[in-house]
Amino acid sequence: MVLYTSPFPNSFLSVLHSFSWGLIFPCYWLADRLVASFVPTTYEKRQRADDPCYFHALCIIITTPIYLALLVASLPFALIGFLLWSPLQSARRPYIYSRLEDKNHANGATLLTEWKAAGNGKSFCFGSANVCLLPDSLARFNNVFNTQARAKEIGRRIRNGASRPQIKIYIDSPTNTSISAASFSSLVSPQGGDSTNRTVNAGIKRTTSMEYKGDNSGSNNSEDSREDKGGAGEPNEGEENSCIVRINGEDNGHMSDTETDTVNGQAHASGPAEPSLEGDAEISKTPNHKQKEGDSGSLDSYSASRESLVKVRVGDGTVDQSTVNNKLLYKASIMKKTSVRKKKHTDETFDHEISAFFPANLDFLCLQEVFDKRAAEKLKEQLHHYFEYIVYDVGVYSCHGCCSFKFVNSGLLFASRYPVMDAAYHCYPNGRGTDSLASKGALFLKVQVGSTPQDQRIVGYISCTHLQAIAGDTTVRCEQLDMLQDWLSEFRKSTSSSSTANPEELVAFDVICGDLNFDNCSSEDKLEQQHSLFTHYKDPCRIGPGEDKPWAIGTLLDPEGLYDEEVCTPDNLQKVLESEEGRKGYLVYPTSKNHSSSQKGRKASLKGNGRRIDYMLYTEEGLYLEWKVEVEEFSFITQLAGLTDHLPVAMRLMVSTGEDDP
Repeated sequence: MVLYTSPFPNSFLSVLHSFSWGLIFPCYWLADRLVASFVPTTYEKRQRADDPCYFHALCIIITTPIYLALLVASLPFALIGFLLWSPLQSARRPYIYSRLEDKNHANGATLLTEWKAAGNGKSFCFGSANVCLLPDSLARFNNVFNTQARAKEIGRRIRNGASRPQIKIYIDSPTNTSISAASFSSLVSPQGGDSTNRTVNAGIKRTTSMEYKGDNSGSNNSEDSREDKGGAGEPNEGEENSCIVRINGEDNGHMSDTETDTVNGQAHASGPAEPSLEGDAEISKTPNHKQKEGDSGSLDSYSASRESLVKVRVGDGTVDQSTVNNKLLYKASIMKKTSVRKKKHTDETFDHEISAFFPANLDFLCLQEVFDKRAAEKLKEQLHHYFEYIVYDVGVYSCHGCCSFKFVNSGLLFASRYPVMDAAYHCYPNGRGTDSLASKGALFLKVQVGSTPQDQRIVGYISCTHLQAIAGDTTVRCEQLDMLQDWLSEFRKSTSSSSTANPEELVAFDVICGDLNFDNCSSEDKLEQQHSLFTHYKDPCRIGPGEDKPWAIGTLLDPEGLYDEEVCTPDNLQKVLESEEGRKGYLVYPTSKNHSSSQKGRKASLKGNGRRIDYMLYTEEGLYLEWKVEVEEFSFITQLAGLTDHLPVAMRLMVSTGEDDP
């Protein structure tokens, strides 16, 4: 199957489309700004409450007539542009495939060789998020604004979170998983001769979030890394950049003052010991360190986690301070409360956490509601600093391919570190209400993730979708789930080049990600909860229809509280969601006839831990029979706090081949 790298089959149609859109855009922009000026967000209301001169009201009085006059003047040109634009959509392709052109930062081919070296299997990390990148006037109805700036910041946060090295911490004590030492900053540089995971004797099966700044983070950590290539670094491949910290289990898992001093002495080449984990730790400013735009977890703060660690290289002997400053500035987050929560669910076979960061070494990303084209371009530009392959501008426009007129695309975007082999898109024909104006549908992708020693391709299937959003449209969503399964089955058959007797490809995983717009606890969503999709695909957060696992939380935030100080940064939102009372205040809960829709300040007992409408599903059906797929980790992510009204989710799958290590 040919991947479409441009929206139209020839340059003439592309030029004609650009011309027609150029005629439409002024009218579109003016209408967007005019409506946006009358739909303030809670953040803007608070800002204006402190304005005694009513300056904003005066601005609206002045600008509204100007906007209206220009809008009327632009209407004839927009009409001509529309008459050209609409017929062109019949020739438009359903998506645009973008591949990173900079060969110095492209590492997709390198990743394919890892499977041969791994021998006994490999893990893959998937992320999904609804980012609410609508035209600004429409985004304001969800209490978010400034779509173009948000798109850029969302991209920065995602790629900065994903490009961190991964830290694994192990606790030897079977009875205590708390972390009470003053500092665990004896961590290992992901560079240097041997690339295997080193161990610092200081141990918990735990993967923590961290932020990495330096020039050895792999393909494309940041813009600055493209310019600063003074130090040699190893590519960020799989677990190569991970490091391990072990905490001995003596004294019930706590470290004595002497042990703490020893660990700190080994960790710090120079300078005082780090502050206690009970407080915030900031990165020490050095002459060679400059804070880079977009590196922070939030827009206003460079402190990325409430329990931060500053890590430097642990070497055999003296560490050169300039090397530390230039290459090894890390920030890690160890989530004490999450560890305690894990202890309550010891029957779980995988890690689960509320994380302030996207997982390190994120392999695949599925985004929803990337409706605005300009925002999609800005987002793509940022994501290309980490992901080599991106599929965006997915969907159809006008009357082409669907029953009703479509004003915007599907809003789906897919990013991958691994090469995309095939892609297909289908539009749901049964959308209702305002949802029928968007070409909501499903994007199906086939990626190559490796090859066997016998040169058989190892592939995976990923589906990204966004279902009908209007409450009460249960039948519509169930029909869309039926279509999703049928389309996926057809896609797998049409793209498979294997036979049972002579398999040319081995399927490693089949994952479905997206905003399904129903939760597993609401009484109104019973039909969706019992859909046959859940008999073929597993939901790591679900026990059964109507019941989630105790640690699973909702992914839909209360829009009214997005800019409250308690939740407006990744750290603060993480703290709030770790407590039951915090979740009641800032998450939307399953609907019930006995409760009002307002969630703010509610103290009553509620079912579940919030409306979880963003899903990550996987299946063991249709995969290579000798392989086993297991969930390694599931995360609810707060890194996009203040930028969207959804919580991103991430899942790490381990594909085990059953072979011995080479």
